[in-house]
Amino acid sequence: MNFFKDILRGAMIGVANIIPGVSGGTMMVSMGVYDKIIWAINHIFKEFKSSVKTLLPYGIGMLASIAGLSFCITYFFERFPLQTAFLFIGLIFGGLPVIFGGLKGKKANAGAALLFAVFFALVILLQIFGGEQGVERELAVNAKEMGILLIMGVITSATMIIPGVSGSMVLMALGYYAPIIAQIRSFIESLTAFDIDGLLKGFAILIPFGIGVLAGILLVARLIEFLLKRYPLYTYSGILGLVIASPVAVLMGIGVGAVSVLAVIVSVFTFAIGFVAAFFLSK
Repeated sequence: MNFFKDILRGAMIGVANIIPGVSGGTMMVSMGVYDKIIWAINHIFKEFKSSVKTLLPYGIGMLASIAGLSFCITYFFERFPLQTAFLFIGLIFGGLPVIFGGLKGKKANAGAALLFAVFFALVILLQIFGGEQGVERELAVNAKEMGILLIMGVITSATMIIPGVSGSMVLMALGYYAPIIAQIRSFIESLTAFDIDGLLKGFAILIPFGIGVLAGILLVARLIEFLLKRYPLYTYSGILGLVIASPVAVLMGIGVGAVSVLAVIVSVFTFAIGFVAAFFLSK
């Protein structure tokens, strides 16, 4: 049962990672598994068996959701932006008790309040100044492009693992979001059609990006584990600021304009579904 729940949690994290403005790190916190995943990443070499056992179901869920939803997630955000956004806002709010649990027994002070405010503002500013689509890049199979993709992977994963910061939004601002999502779709289509040329191109583009992602995760996870151990009050206060700002950033990202009464009613239901799902999965 726990293995299946962890796959579902991983699927939620994977979906969050491919949606600009939504943070995979925030979803890890909302699912109540942030500390556990960080620990497993940092001990992957020292306690290999235990770490792999912890990370495997999350990895399965993330890969499955990224592969499957790379085909349809943009459709839902384009056709039903408010309803889809409120599903993720419900997921974020449903996990807040986990963060408050990390602050339990710790006396707040001016430094913690300042960190909360600073990180809250950081998410909003990133959405204001980084949410626009950059010049879209052409992905070519050559040494220079593979080196750039490696660096993009490091940058993206470093932002993906930090709660409140959207790795997809960073990719979008740099002009690599749409090409990489398109390449994932193309790779899956080539795999099902046994298109060798398409598979080789996919490997040449996605492998360096994937290596960069893994390297970035390992580097940032070590920093976050150190901060959680040495400065738990300040770290959780910063995380809380990032997470509380995330719903605002999501709504800013979709650019909510005129909405119908029906859309609002459905959004209330999708919020409730997200909240209940996060609350259940964070147990």
